[in-house]
Order: sequence, then C-alpha cells, then structure tokens
Amino acid sequence: MRDVVVVGAGLAGLSAAWKLQEYDIEVIEYADRTGGRIHSEKRGDYWLNWGGHVYAGEGSATDNLFKSVGVSAEPVPGTLSAMSLNGKLLLNGRVEFYPFRVPMSWKSRISLLFAGAKVRLAVMKYGKAAEHRKGETYFEYQQRILEFMNDKTFSEFTGDLPEDADAIFRPTVSRSTGNPEEISAGAGIGYFHMIWNKKEGLSRNIIGGPSVLTEKISGALGERLKLSAKVERVVQYDNYVSVTYIKDGERRTIEAEYVIMATPAPITKLIVENFEKDLSQALGEIKYGPHVSAAFLTDETDEQVWDDVYAFATPKRSFDIFIHSSNIVHSKSSERKQGSTFMTFSPAARGRHLLDKTDEEILEMYLKDLNEILPGFEEKVIEAKVEKFPLGSAYVYPGRAGIQACLTENKGRIFLAGDYLGTLYTETAVQTGFKASDEIEQLLERK
Repeated sequence: MRDVVVVGAGLAGLSAAWKLQEYDIEVIEYADRTGGRIHSEKRGDYWLNWGGHVYAGEGSATDNLFKSVGVSAEPVPGTLSAMSLNGKLLLNGRVEFYPFRVPMSWKSRISLLFAGAKVRLAVMKYGKAAEHRKGETYFEYQQRILEFMNDKTFSEFTGDLPEDADAIFRPTVSRSTGNPEEISAGAGIGYFHMIWNKKEGLSRNIIGGPSVLTEKISGALGERLKLSAKVERVVQYDNYVSVTYIKDGERRTIEAEYVIMATPAPITKLIVENFEKDLSQALGEIKYGPHVSAAFLTDETDEQVWDDVYAFATPKRSFDIFIHSSNIVHSKSSERKQGSTFMTFSPAARGRHLLDKTDEEILEMYLKDLNEILPGFEEKVIEAKVEKFPLGSAYVYPGRAGIQACLTENKGRIFLAGDYLGTLYTETAVQTGFKASDEIEQLLERK
C-alpha cells in the first residue's frame, strides 16, 4: 500500500508531490506531459509559451516552491499596459489618458472615465479587504475574498457601456476565462488589483520558461510519475483509498493511505465514486471558461517597437492580450539578440469561438490581427503553434462564495487541490497542493 497517490500532475499535483517526495507516493497523469495549463518549450535563449506566464512574488507559496526546487524567477520588465485599439498603438503614458489618445466617441470617453474611476475606487477597497489578518488560515482568507462583491456580475457593477468603453475593460476582465457578464464584480475588481499590484500580484517570469519548474519536479519524481494513465475510479474506504487506472492498455488498481485529487473540479466529481452528495454537487457548480493560445517565434535582427513592452491589450481582436515572452531576455542583453517569442491569449467567449476551428484557421485569424497591429509581423514568423484548453480556468461567479466551505472541509482520506479552490490562479494551485501535503504528512507522522 502506498502512502499517497496524487491524481493529476498539473501545478497543484506537482506542488503536493514535491513536498511528499520522501514518502512512498505515486503520481498519475492522464496527459503525456506534466504541467497541465503550464506549458513552454525552449527555443535557444527564448521559449515558446502557451499557458501560465506570470507568477507570485517574494514571500508567496510559489516563491517557496521556486526556491525549494531551484528555479529562478524575476520581475517582469518593460511596459505592462500597452494597448492597440481602433488603429492606434499606445506603448507608453498614463493609462488614465488612453481614452483621449485613442479614436473613440466622446460618449465612450466619458463613460470610460466614470467607469474607470469606479473601478479604481473598488480596487482600493479590495486591497484593504485582501489584507491578511493575524491567525487567519488560508481558506478563511480565501472565503473573505470570495465574498467581496459576490452578489452581482462585473457588468452589473459597471453598468451598460458604449462599445469602445466596454472593449477596453473586457480584455482584462475576461483573462479570468469568464466574460464580464459571467464573473462576479469582486472577481473582476480582484483581477485589476492583481495586475496593478506588482508587489503581491502575479508579476514574475520563470527564467527559461514556465515548464522549467514542472520538468524539474517531474525529473525528481522519476518512475513514481505515471504519464498517459487514465484514472477510471477512486473509492474511499475506512482504512485506505483505491485508485483504478488504465496505462498501456492494462487496468491497474493501487491502494493508498491517502489520495490527493489535483484534477479540475468536473473530473474530480466524475471519478471519485463516494463523495458526500453536497460535495459532489459543489464540485458540479464550479464554472470553467476555455482559452486558446498560440506561440510565435520570429527571426528579426533589428530593433522593434515591442522590444520594451511585455503585454499588449488588444480589444476587438481575435485574442485579448499579446504577450512578448522574450522581453526578459531582451532586457538583459547589451546588444539586440536575433528573434523574439510571443503568445496570443483568447479566453472566455473568444476562446470558445475558436475551439472548433482548426489550428490553421486560428493562426490565419491571429496573424491577420497581428499584421494590422504590427505591420509586417507575419513576414518575421518562422514558427507558430496553437494549443487549446477547453477547461482553461475556473472563474468566480456571483454566489460562488456559498460553496467554498463545502469544498474546503475535511474529506476523510481524500484531499482536494487546484486553482478552483481560490482566487489566485497559480498561487492558489501551489497553496492548495502544499496544504494537502502538509495535512497528510501530519497524519502519516502521527500514525
């Protein structure tokens, strides 16, 4: 009998496995690689990236994981608030003045100013609400954050906006993979807070690409990691948990003292057979939005307008944001290196619209938009690849706070981990992976 079986080798599962690696563990992953929505590939000094690209800073659980594994991460350099709208490319300047620098109607400008002031005030309130309190547990903290303005959608909070005003807010809010009409007002405000708060938000790049982290953990696990293995059922008994999975055409059943379910909520609900009815129902109420992304490698040799920019917001395009992945490499070079790498990101409704299209169709749409934003871009591209994530991320909807207690209470011998258990994306994944492993370690040591 194993000490622990971890089902799922995304960031949450790998974080838990890393802390439990001194025990008799087994990690089972359905895909042929680890990392889940963290996926990058090296290209010389650069890396192509399709998933999570920024991570929490000093003092976070993510930072502790980085240091323990031996991964380097540095603050994102360059401009984070560039924007392309209505034929105008803005690379610098105060965001508050963007409405006066982009072609749009005065009605849109005035609506945007009023809505922007409303959002900024709410972000200040969110910042105070998000301050940690002495003696507060992680899940108590997350419960408070989930309850912040959880009674209405972000669209209801801002009110009806003219097209251009709505277009400027939408790319930021929808990065959560929920549309402004779907996510809670508090979640939308929290996303703005996370972007603007460089100290506590997601603000660092992993040097070498995000998969450096997941690959190092996978290497340490060795043969205890089973890839391309489909878990069919997980059953909890009084003294153990059984896990049945198929690998290489063979059905296998293993037993363990404890199991960590680090899979998306609907998958967890599907394969764990004897959860309590209320927990199973709560898992079914978690809402996910898709995202589609593409990575591009270019071969230019001269300076480009993007050299000092990390992120472009791209309203009204086939993607909501354009990330300059190689920015951190260029920022460290005394001479301009050849080439660059980029990521386009289409979440929520835009991603849903692309899921059924072929990779070729998606790239054609992306490159058309990129050429209009950055003339001649396609001529510089030497590699491009699309990746689709139907279960992109869980987003917080009005009423989501009501099921948090059910999701985080004791489950006997089965522990849950994953970003759907909180509001901080990759940081929540690491936090919940650590929490599950810590509780299991205490139980094993006590035994």
